[in-house]
Amino acid sequence: MLELAPLLVSALILGLLGGGHCLGMCGGLMGALTLAIPAEQRGRRLRLLLAYNLGRILSYAAAGLLLGLAGWAIAGSAGEVVMRTLAALLLIAMGLYLAGWWSGLTRIEALGRGLWRHIQPLTRRFMPVTSLPRALVLGGLWGWLPCGLVYSTLLWASSQGNAVDSAVLMLAFGLGTWPVLLATGLAAERVTALLRQRGIRMAGGLLVILFGLWTLPGPHQHWLMGH
Repeated sequence: MLELAPLLVSALILGLLGGGHCLGMCGGLMGALTLAIPAEQRGRRLRLLLAYNLGRILSYAAAGLLLGLAGWAIAGSAGEVVMRTLAALLLIAMGLYLAGWWSGLTRIEALGRGLWRHIQPLTRRFMPVTSLPRALVLGGLWGWLPCGLVYSTLLWASSQGNAVDSAVLMLAFGLGTWPVLLATGLAAERVTALLRQRGIRMAGGLLVILFGLWTLPGPHQHWLMGH
């Protein structure tokens, strides 16, 4: 577990710094969720938003487990090197996106649109959100929304070669996205305004790019681990 700790911190940071992207993808839904809560249940707003986000990150963990099984199946083979290289390149693309230098990452979202067309109609059955189970299920469904940020992190997590580790890393990534989305749902603007500042986005993007370069297979990893 100690060996996984740096990766868990990295996953949390990816989720937190990607909050601006999450705001664009899910911020509207968070606002709609808040407005859709009946007047007599406004006092339960925080619990409903927490349940929604719990369902969302559990779906990330489930995706991490499924794709992690594929990573585990090819662990120790040439396929692992290919997966780690692809994951590193996606992390670099993610850093460029977060810094606002290149938006090509969003094209990856087209990969999941076919699945989303079947899932999206189901989400309407759970609106308005009137109970914790409905919020949990809605979040679980919405977690499959096509997202280049999630896909990139998912591939990186699956490249670890352990399905459980992949699921845990995706869970940590999901937890990292909570502050921004909860702030949006609770109409708190300070956190989102902070993460939208260009300097912070550029610094975060550079951090992710460096992590992507570190992820690339090569002798540099042995040198870094030795230090």
